[in-house]
Formats: sequence, C-alpha cells, structure tokens
Amino acid sequence: MEKPDSFPEQTQSQPGDEHKMRPEPEVIRQDYKGCGRLEGKKAFITGGDSGIGRSVAVHFAREGADVAIVYLEEDKDATETREMVEKEGRRCVLIKGDLKDEAFCKEAVKQAAGQLGGLNILVNNAAMQFPKKAFKDITGEQVRTTFETNILPFFYVTREALGHMGEGDSIINTTSVTAYRGSEHLVDYSSTKGAIVSFTRSASAMLAEQGIRVNGVAPGPIWTPLIPSTFEGEEVEKFGQSVPMKRAGQPSEVGPAYVFLASRDASYITGQIIHVNGGEVVGG
Repeated sequence: MEKPDSFPEQTQSQPGDEHKMRPEPEVIRQDYKGCGRLEGKKAFITGGDSGIGRSVAVHFAREGADVAIVYLEEDKDATETREMVEKEGRRCVLIKGDLKDEAFCKEAVKQAAGQLGGLNILVNNAAMQFPKKAFKDITGEQVRTTFETNILPFFYVTREALGHMGEGDSIINTTSVTAYRGSEHLVDYSSTKGAIVSFTRSASAMLAEQGIRVNGVAPGPIWTPLIPSTFEGEEVEKFGQSVPMKRAGQPSEVGPAYVFLASRDASYITGQIIHVNGGEVVGG
C-alpha cells in the first residue's frame, strides 16, 4: 500500500471542503499573537483561497499585512479567506483566474499592486497534482499541465512582481518534501517541486544585490482539503503517521514559517528552504 502521507499538501481543492473535514483544519492558532512583524506590508499570494495559502494569508494579516490572493475558481473558499483576513482588520483583494496564462499573471500582479498600493511580499504557492501508480499512465498532457501550473507561473508572476518590489522585500516559494525524497506516484509533481528548489536558489543569487530575499518552505503531510478528496477510510485515518511525530501537521503549523521568512527576523536568510514535515530528515 502506498504511504498516504507521501502526498504533498498544497494543491487545488473542492469548494467548501475544509468545513466538511473532521477535524476541520486549523488555519491559525487562537493563541497566536501578532506583533506587527509585517505591519504595513503588501502581500501577493497564489493559491491563497484554502489550505496552506489561506493560513499564510491570515497569519500575514494578523501580523499587519494587507493581502491579495489569486485563485482558480473556488469563489466560496476565496470569500471565506477574505472574511478571515478582514476580521484581522486588514484588506484582502481577490483575483480569480488561471495562472497558466502568462497574460493573466501579468494583469493579476498589476491589479494587486494597484489596489494594495505596492507589493513587498510574494508567495508562489499554487499547485496541482495527478497521482498515478504506473508510469505508462502519465500522459504528455498531464505533464504539461503539471509544469504549466506548478513552476512556469513562478517565472511569470515573479518577473512582474519585481517591478513593484525593492530592498528588504521577500519572495517565498512553496516546494514539498517530495522534492527531496521523491514520490513513486507523483513523478511529475515531484519534478516540479524539485524545480522550485532550484528556482529558489538561483533567484536568490540573482536578486541578492537588490536586497530582495528568496526562500522556500517544504511542507510534509499537512491536513488540508486535499487529503479526504484523495484518500478513503483507513488511508485518511493513517495520514501522516509514518513521520517521526506520528501525525499530520495543521496549516496553522506551517503559516508561521512564511511569516518568519517574510519578516526582518530573516534579514540574513536567502536561498534557503524551511522543512515543516513532522521530523522527516531530508538532505539539501
């Protein structure tokens, strides 16, 4: 049997899935105290409607940032995320569209910067996956869709965002534990996540002289809407149990890593990946 926790956690989900999950994913801890670490910052988050992206948006808001989130079609989820951000007293701009479209990426960044009054933080987070048990089932169309969704928009969005960013600003990319140890049923997905690691390291070197830091987060098994929509019964119950901490993580346990990397607390950190995976030791 395949290890259920070897599936990455950040992907497209079905609208409203988070409310159907038991337990319902924790977006942010009730006792998480914001201390203004991102006060006045403007953040652009792809895939911000649910899961880890939603958690990042709400954590940023509690730390004082206004946010713009890009989502594909999950209107209900996006609206709920906006309500959570606004409850924190911050602004949330919703931008709906397909990141595979280079023209849309350009327009989305322009819209976000215009409505927020600039950009200081970019979070490249949106992704998609198609599990397959046999290599013969990985079609060319699937591979193209996976790469066109999971890595090419990083180039489109980052290029446009840099026109609004400057010294002290931050780019954070969501990769995955699968980039480091692979995944027997997510070959194309894992390949894109490995590309994101290289993208992060290369972009960090290119942008260091401009004072823009580029880092990443590599989550392991995180309890998001992907899990019940991908697995059934016992697999869901056992999700995350093979890592040393013997459980899946919550989005609330990943969001703070993005806050740290976006803040001045990480002012001497660039080209690095934070591993939030329940204790699995990975190389690189």
